[in-house]
Amino acid sequence: MVRQHVNPLSRIHQQPRPLPPPEALFADPSLPLHLDIGCARGRFLLATAALLPGRNHLGVEIRRPLVEVAEAERQARELTNLHFLFCNANISLQDWLAALPAGQLDLVTLQFPDPWFKLRHHKRRVLQPGLLRAIAAALAPGRELFLQSDVAPLIEPMVALVKASGCFERPEADARPWRQANPLPVPTERETHVLAQGLPVYRVLYRRNALPPPSRQALEQAGRSTDNPHTLADVPGDSSP
Repeated sequence: MVRQHVNPLSRIHQQPRPLPPPEALFADPSLPLHLDIGCARGRFLLATAALLPGRNHLGVEIRRPLVEVAEAERQARELTNLHFLFCNANISLQDWLAALPAGQLDLVTLQFPDPWFKLRHHKRRVLQPGLLRAIAAALAPGRELFLQSDVAPLIEPMVALVKASGCFERPEADARPWRQANPLPVPTERETHVLAQGLPVYRVLYRRNALPPPSRQALEQAGRSTDNPHTLADVPGDSSP
């Protein structure tokens, strides 16, 4: 599978896009919400929404053609607990998360994001400090954040940033350093492809604790530290990713 990169720092993707509230997206906006950031063509969510009708599912994606294909398929299947939106998550999603009713956000998933390997491109990665802070503020204690990737140098800084926030804990029963099984009922296309090659998938499940999110400045400082792999062992949290 070939990754189709989009530069999130390009002018078109730096323009804020007001996103519709849940009542404009779902037949029953009161249902718990699953947010999938970087949903690609939406096949994971199309299958998940059909299996889990007791949740609403929102997929956001920066590649507009993929969103158009996914949304057309959703409409064809008449899935009223699912919607797809085009946006740059780091520009448009934070205000939307802040406006959600308290306790509505149930699960956030970020699966196989673009790795942007070069150091000067790390600011293009999707899990930036501001977005993580917005996720932490919107998730009530006990609600979950799930990360997975097939690129260890990508997920390690993500884990370090989540640890630095102080807002999340890992279930005691989970294997360290990486969770062995996917807790979700459906694998993504990328996950299926990677496992078929006999390659590893790095997974971490977090639960929101009761601590308030740190200041944006503090988390941005932690984010700069995660760009240096030698600092990962110094990030607060349990001793393994």
